Amino acid sequence: MFSIIQAAGWPIWPLLLASVLAIALIIERALSLKTEKVMPSNLVGEVLQLHRLRQVNADVLQKLEQNSPLGKILAAGLRNERATREVMKEAIEEAGRAASHQLERFLMTLGTIASTAPLFGLFGTVVGMIEIFGASAPTGTNPQALAHGISVALYNTAFGIAVAIPAMIFYRYYRGKVDSLIVDMEQLAIKFVDALHGTGFPAAGPVTPASPATAKPAATNKKR
Repeated sequence: MFSIIQAAGWPIWPLLLASVLAIALIIERALSLKTEKVMPSNLVGEVLQLHRLRQVNADVLQKLEQNSPLGKILAAGLRNERATREVMKEAIEEAGRAASHQLERFLMTLGTIASTAPLFGLFGTVVGMIEIFGASAPTGTNPQALAHGISVALYNTAFGIAVAIPAMIFYRYYRGKVDSLIVDMEQLAIKFVDALHGTGFPAAGPVTPASPATAKPAATNKKR
């Protein structure tokens, strides 16, 4: 590996840095964009149960905001539950925009790496071509310098493409996943507002402690 880096010359270093950064961002987004981490399946059911028990207080709202992006949206709705439906929806939309910004974090950087990596490779190619022409002289050609120029040009071109392809694939994948998560959270938020105003989730009968069983309807609604 080190011999390849030597053969590719100094233009390879920006590409190596970009590849390390791309790998780090791909791993970080894979961990941060897990569906269960963004919108836990039982969260809506548990929050509604606490609301029916009248156990929603400042401490609960703070913990809910720290729970997940969906939790921030639900907390915004609960803070405005005494307001009109329109005011509550506006507060939820503002929280949704903040959650959307959080989900999209680092995606622009990953997309920038995907689009600029081939340009770094092209720059290395140009540097290699310059070395190739520099190896030619009226007295003859320096074979060693000629071979080094060719290796710089080819290695940088190949490495630039190798960095750009996976970065673009994961950028597109995460972009689509974020859009899907945002749509799902919007649908859950609308149903949550309807539930607080008595037009959404089924009305509560005898109140029982929150449990995974009571949270299943929320998970089903999310998948639909």
